[in-house]
Amino acid sequence: MGLFSFIKEAGEKLFGGKDAQAADAAPSAEALNAKAADAIAAYIQTQNLGIEGLQVAFDGSVGKVTVQGNAPTQAAKEKVTLCCGNVANVQSVDNLMSVTTPEPEAQYHDVVRGDTLSAIAKKYYGNANKYPVIFEANKPMLSDPDKIYPGQKLRIPPL
Repeated sequence: MGLFSFIKEAGEKLFGGKDAQAADAAPSAEALNAKAADAIAAYIQTQNLGIEGLQVAFDGSVGKVTVQGNAPTQAAKEKVTLCCGNVANVQSVDNLMSVTTPEPEAQYHDVVRGDTLSAIAKKYYGNANKYPVIFEANKPMLSDPDKIYPGQKLRIPPL
């Protein structure tokens, strides 16, 4: 698993916006990067993936997240990549985590306008009715199979 690219404008809005543009107490780039890294780490923790020793770094100048720690499964490691990458202002994720129980790596799909989980399942598995496999593989980031958006990256596990 190497460096993954994401669409900068797509995703959860965890940091930036009005806070980042406040002129009165213009924080340093280092402080903004630390705040963004903390927000991403907190978001990962809310997903209850069982990550131990989580460390997140963010470089806002290039939109890159670097994440380290220990994941219990390959699926958890891949979900961390998605948690980081499906955040607005993140362009790439370097996941350096180790895995307690290694498994085969999943494929990834970049959602485009008009995509549905059924159509994605048909493309990767040859059967549109396998969409629950993709939905489950992307929980808890996905809360509803009908709520995917262009620019989002989804995990497509092997069957």
